[in-house]
Amino acid sequence: MTKLAYKSNLRMQQGFSLVELAVVLVILGFVIGALMMPLQAQRENTFRQQTENQLEIAKRALIGFAQTNGRLPCPATANDTGVFPDDSGVSNEDANEVCAQQWGFLPAATLGIQPTDSAGFYIDGWGNRIYYAVTQTDVDADAKSDFTTKGGMAKVGISELKPDLRVCRSGLPATGITTTTCSPLPENNYLINNAAAVIYSLGATAGLGIGGDDENENLNAAAGVDTVFVSRGISGSNHPGGEFDHMVVWISPYVLYNAMIQAGQLH
Repeated sequence: MTKLAYKSNLRMQQGFSLVELAVVLVILGFVIGALMMPLQAQRENTFRQQTENQLEIAKRALIGFAQTNGRLPCPATANDTGVFPDDSGVSNEDANEVCAQQWGFLPAATLGIQPTDSAGFYIDGWGNRIYYAVTQTDVDADAKSDFTTKGGMAKVGISELKPDLRVCRSGLPATGITTTTCSPLPENNYLINNAAAVIYSLGATAGLGIGGDDENENLNAAAGVDTVFVSRGISGSNHPGGEFDHMVVWISPYVLYNAMIQAGQLH
């Protein structure tokens, strides 16, 4: 073997240089990143589809509860609210069926639905608790909510019932949203202005804090005086209402009334 051939074989045996290895690692990084992005998008899509199904199950469970009990359940509240000393996902009302608050978590233990977290609260595809608000109107002024007191809706009558939860397309803070009305946009900003109940997930970024004014609007109901919620498509922080990925559904009073009529709870 010539010296030239020997040196060539030696270089081949020595393998890649550090520069060549660095180039290979960079290329591998791009390839892995390109593969991971679709996988992450698929996972998020799976979680959203799962959550959509769970929200629909929640709606059906709430309507079924009303058909059986003649009322909607109160929201469940957790220990850290200082309202209810039991962190068990149970509908929270006193002996007179007066809700501790109009807004809280979906009472999965009361409704008998899954999946739940270790404390018994219904969770979405991302493992976060699902929220629930129920109208607290009291048309007959008996100090009890018409919709969460057993026989309350039947007592008042369909024509007099006035559920007051509102779901807006967007809060658009520049135009002025209030605790009881949607912002005055040129087009009708109401998706519904008389919902009996609102159920929603905080989406994928629930654990990262509030994304903007529209998301914040969905977390303002704890005091029991804010009856407005927002539902719109997923968007980033460049939207006038800020980042938004909440998933919101509601119960129309007419769907609820029809189901209760069929069950003999309303006439």
